[in-house]
Amino acid sequence: MLLRNYRFPGRYGPEWGSGGIFGLRHHNGILYFTLAFEAEAHFMDVKSNEEKTYDFTLVGDAPTSGGDTYNAVETVDEFIYFGGWVHAPAVYREDGRILFNNKYSHVHVYDTAEGSVKLLWKESIHHQTDWAGEVSDIIYDPYGDRILLAREDGHANLGVYSLDRKRGKAEPLITEPSPKGTRVHDVAFFGVGNNFTGGLREFRALDLISGKWEAFKPGGSVDGKPYERPELGAMASAYNRAFAFVRGGVFAGNPYMGEVFTFYRLLDFPTFYAPFRVNAINVGGGVLTAFSTHHDASYKRDSPDAGIFWDFTNTLVGPSVLVYVAPPMVKIVGAFGARVTSIEKMGGKLLVATNTTPNTGATEATPFDTGNRDIVVLDEKILQERPPAVSFSVSLDLLRKASKRTFGGIPLDGYRSARAIFYVKNDAKLKIYEYDLSLPADTAEEEIVDLKAGRNVIDLRTFSGIVGFELEKEVKGKVRIELL
Repeated sequence: MLLRNYRFPGRYGPEWGSGGIFGLRHHNGILYFTLAFEAEAHFMDVKSNEEKTYDFTLVGDAPTSGGDTYNAVETVDEFIYFGGWVHAPAVYREDGRILFNNKYSHVHVYDTAEGSVKLLWKESIHHQTDWAGEVSDIIYDPYGDRILLAREDGHANLGVYSLDRKRGKAEPLITEPSPKGTRVHDVAFFGVGNNFTGGLREFRALDLISGKWEAFKPGGSVDGKPYERPELGAMASAYNRAFAFVRGGVFAGNPYMGEVFTFYRLLDFPTFYAPFRVNAINVGGGVLTAFSTHHDASYKRDSPDAGIFWDFTNTLVGPSVLVYVAPPMVKIVGAFGARVTSIEKMGGKLLVATNTTPNTGATEATPFDTGNRDIVVLDEKILQERPPAVSFSVSLDLLRKASKRTFGGIPLDGYRSARAIFYVKNDAKLKIYEYDLSLPADTAEEEIVDLKAGRNVIDLRTFSGIVGFELEKEVKGKVRIELL
């Protein structure tokens, strides 16, 4: 695998902007991933170095496009289950729109012993502009020997579905939109909410033994301040807790252990910088995921797409970063370009799929994928080494425009030098919050700093763990945060 040049320039694949490499999974000697928007599922035998590709034509006629853009993949026994959505066939109009009459949600299964692909389930509402909920996550229920499908992106048939592994019959369990889930002990937690109209609003928990559901509202933040637009990107479990990575931070906890889901502000900026369209994996007993700077965006300033604004989606505050969570520590372990789309562990290596270009809006389709995508191979030892140099640049004017005063959540673990440089037009007071990802959650410590008009350098080496910032009032200027 290391000899292969996994670089993919844009090719035919009508959709909105760029897709990416999704669903990276190494299982039974097979490395699987789907290349979107080309709708190509790849299966590489690691020992023989032989590779098979599948074009999703079991769903419908060619030319196909799409595949998966949320990392919907699960493994059971010798099988790899992969889901998502696909146009079959794709119909692109010259006015920049793609028609959705042939868009299907799907789940396929790859038999690693036989080397064969089978279509397990598909669904479409055959509408010109609307579509059935995409499959954005697949979770195995070992008690019921079934797979659970999370579906949030779409207009109909949203929620959590149960899919029979043998018959391919899908049944709804809840009908509220749910993008992601994770299994903890004998319960499966799912985030509920719409990622393009506000984000996560509650957690639903399915008791895998009794089949009963319970609902839990997310709790407050360790810094005591509100959080905004917590779009849910990835979920994982460790330490008998569920972790829900959202725009602006992470919720962690387990109500069945007497802990509410507490919000830890992490890499929170007045932009769409978020752990979105990426997965989270367990490595070394902890959790590894990514926060991306440019995953979804409006291409044109006058785009009519509701809920997504040009400044919010196109202002780049810093690189995309790999984040390793081993409570109470949160550590940056990698720095990348526009976005990270998938992560996997294989043979002492970490495979990181990246992309140069975001998804775009409904009226901004092209007949080809617009990004350059590749797979970066890293050694697992990066988890134990010093973190890479990273800097963030935040416009305080954009902070004001977003009606935010609290931002940041910068992980300092592993850095020998760190500072924040505030350039402000007027005097102001700055509150600095210091905390870590302790379980159970603890409250943040606070320190107030006086900012004078002009350049102010704050030495962050006097702080530890994670630091967040709050301005007492709206102020013009910018801040640059440097980690070395």
